Amino acid sequence: MATGTGTASGNGSTSGNGAGAGAAAGAGTALGTGRVRAGGGRLRRTLLAALVAAAVAVPITAVASPKVPAPAPATFAEDATPRSRYAANSANIAEAVRMAEGADRPGRAAGLRAMGAGGAGQFLTFDGRGKGRAVEVFGELESADRVAVLVPGSDTTLDTYERFRAGALSLQQRLRAEHPRSAVVAWLGYDTPGTVSTTVLTAARADEAAAELAPFLDRLGAMAEPGAQVSLLCHSYGSVVCARTGTGNAVSDMVLFGSPGTGAGAARELPTGARVWAGRGNGDWIGNVPHVRIGGIGFGTDPVDPVFGARAFTAGAVGHSDYLKPGTASLDSLAAIVLGTTAPASEADHA
Repeated sequence: MATGTGTASGNGSTSGNGAGAGAAAGAGTALGTGRVRAGGGRLRRTLLAALVAAAVAVPITAVASPKVPAPAPATFAEDATPRSRYAANSANIAEAVRMAEGADRPGRAAGLRAMGAGGAGQFLTFDGRGKGRAVEVFGELESADRVAVLVPGSDTTLDTYERFRAGALSLQQRLRAEHPRSAVVAWLGYDTPGTVSTTVLTAARADEAAAELAPFLDRLGAMAEPGAQVSLLCHSYGSVVCARTGTGNAVSDMVLFGSPGTGAGAARELPTGARVWAGRGNGDWIGNVPHVRIGGIGFGTDPVDPVFGARAFTAGAVGHSDYLKPGTASLDSLAAIVLGTTAPASEADHA
């Protein structure tokens, strides 16, 4: 049972993230406590944008791809069953493979082939055009009474999908070990920003994503076991997406991990009736990103700061991309939240 507290800051870098951690540390030093005095408007906003951009410029960005030809996504009636969606999207993926091969895009073709291998993938939606979108289910959704929806952060596309998929599969295996009637939904339902881009510094993409995520969550309730508990697990920029999504009572728990902030000053300001959790690994460079917000740039209060009011959970020593790796304290904590078996480190409940 995970009962510890979330870490208040990262304290170093993981392999491959040294540049991001170093730049973030420099940005944090330059901003001091993260407070920016009034005045000097344009210059200060420019400085802030440069500092935050440097802080998130880690060497994990996928190379931008030109448009890739693919069939139009399948369309479904509102009452379409998960099984009918899986079958139609499996055929759509197979056609997308053929089109990518014909366009001399072997990398995309190979990735799509792995996604649809043997028709075993369970995709509620699939769109192979451009950077692509996909919503994949792990487990038996129709009989699940515990469902986790994973919302990814920057640079998650069809060309980098395997790492997102690996995390979803790891979580499902961990859940199934304790509770067979569980399912994980990997929701790549939006155009994620690039890690090294101006879009990652604002909520514009998150607002677009929220308009897609909210109705999806409403539909999800009709696909799973009646009364199923749905948890929203939000990584990195995905936590900005979740924070902008009006979930109503469709979600029991909202979990923010590896978060740069949400744009809100406190958990009680989020448009959800869910319990709000936050945690960050000691090795996550995002802890060194300045938690400020000026003129729509940046995301403000750190979700793991007690003043934010989220429930804390143990994340251990993981780096920014490691929260769902097998054997980690963070994976255990996330699974426990989904299953409702964890005791909060803080009773600061979201009202």
